[in-house]
Amino acid sequence: MNKRSLKWITLLLAMVIFLTACGGGGNNAPANNANNGNGGNEATESAEGGEGKILRTNNHSEPGSLDPALARGTHESWILQHIFEGLMKYNEKNEVVPAMAEKVDVSDDGITYTFHLRDDVKWSNGDPVTAEDFEFAWKRVLDPELGSEYSFQLYYVQGGEEYNTGEGSVDDVAIKALDEKTLEVKLVVPTPYFEGLTAFYTLYPVHKASVEGNEKWAGDPKNTEFVCNGPFKLTDWQHNEKVILEKNDNYYDADKVKLAGIDFDIIEDDNTAWQKYDGGDYDFLMSPPSTIVAQLKGNDDEQLKIGDDLGTYYYAFNCKKAPFTNAKVREALSLTIDRKTIVENITQGGQIPAEGIVPYGLLDDTNTEFREANGNLIKEDPENAKKLLEEGLKEENMTIEDFNKQGFILSYNTDEGHKKIAQAVQQMWKEKLGVEIGLENMEFQVLLDNRMQGNYDIVRAGWLGDYADPMTMMDLFMTDNPQNDVFWSNPEFDKLLQTAKSSPDQKLRMDSMKKAEQIMMEEKPVAPVYFYTRPYVEKPYVKGVYNTILNYPFLTYAEIEDAK
Repeated sequence: MNKRSLKWITLLLAMVIFLTACGGGGNNAPANNANNGNGGNEATESAEGGEGKILRTNNHSEPGSLDPALARGTHESWILQHIFEGLMKYNEKNEVVPAMAEKVDVSDDGITYTFHLRDDVKWSNGDPVTAEDFEFAWKRVLDPELGSEYSFQLYYVQGGEEYNTGEGSVDDVAIKALDEKTLEVKLVVPTPYFEGLTAFYTLYPVHKASVEGNEKWAGDPKNTEFVCNGPFKLTDWQHNEKVILEKNDNYYDADKVKLAGIDFDIIEDDNTAWQKYDGGDYDFLMSPPSTIVAQLKGNDDEQLKIGDDLGTYYYAFNCKKAPFTNAKVREALSLTIDRKTIVENITQGGQIPAEGIVPYGLLDDTNTEFREANGNLIKEDPENAKKLLEEGLKEENMTIEDFNKQGFILSYNTDEGHKKIAQAVQQMWKEKLGVEIGLENMEFQVLLDNRMQGNYDIVRAGWLGDYADPMTMMDLFMTDNPQNDVFWSNPEFDKLLQTAKSSPDQKLRMDSMKKAEQIMMEEKPVAPVYFYTRPYVEKPYVKGVYNTILNYPFLTYAEIEDAK
């Protein structure tokens, strides 16, 4: 991926927004070529799904929850985007298009959205999908008793924030089913990306009777019927091993769904997953090891696809734990990360060294790349870093020797790529600053839990955009945001983002966000490392997969051709 291709995509996204008002690794695997065979897939069929075939792949990490309101990462969202569907969705052209909704009307002042649902949308059990399902689901996300970490995505709705923070009533939330097929939503201020936000998994509907009838409805489908409304349905979940999906014949677009199902293994080790793909056990694989990506790229292997992505890989500092409470200490650690070396020698998938928290792919009010307009806010300066570290530690009544005795840990989730990046950064900090940081790996869900609980010193993190606006990369760092797991607070930053959230003036919005990003990158609660790309591989007989800048690849309309 290069800046030119990203700019093309962002221009397209900007057009869509205007017209609609709208979490890599290397390995030591043998350097053999990818297996082009069919791997026996032609024998894998499903009685319920008709003559279609099963696509086999790996999900990398055990989902924490398949309840849209409680999900919080790509290890859940990739599955969710195949078993649920929102009012809108992204198509293969990165356009926001109707999904459960047939059309949407927007008031002249940009405040009131009226979604008209299709007449033929059903749940997997045959019940109709209704406007009441959306009202129930969205208000459930805002219910403070549920504790949804993504509740802030509905603060755009009148009464949403007040209800979620305990200062208002659910009756005051401006989400209302006018009838079975009409949903009315009133926003606080015009929000040009709101239609795109309705494609995000937190805003998927849920089947009210199922949710109210069994609090474990989103768990093991062997114990309870898992009712969903997407192109596939969940039929088996062998925890930490496998997730099985079958075609949902009640999906309105089922005639275009060629697969009988999707089998997701749950294997965290990239080497093992690649070996299964290379050996013919998988038809498709996300994020192959970086050494394999580099090898396939060098050979111009058609199996390798490098999709665009809207996200940033970074290290988060625990800003409530000394000495990471000190901005000079955080800045010193950031200044000594050689990002160019990391993307060229470790990730090797076309990633771009980070220049801020906002990646390429988003436009400002002048149709200029937000990233280019706000400049490169990240530097590499080892000499200045030493000075800043000494000053910062002195302010915390510490020396480098004291720092090293603390045994601080850099945590990352189990993955060969994360390990190699962490080892490289660990060595950079030792050589350039004389600081010693230990490393610790853990399962992804454990890492997420530790982050939210503040049980870490420095931790690997990443953020992928939820909608096409720079706000999607910054508002999680606002003081009261449930996702603010770095525990950083800056009143001026909060004020600027609140201005950007509340103003219909696009120039004022973008100027406010640019200033907010500058403040954030001065204080460095996180050290951005690189901007993501999305490498994946697919066998030559797999057709119809498409990637969007805001989602993992869609397998919805994929098909598996017969062996020639």
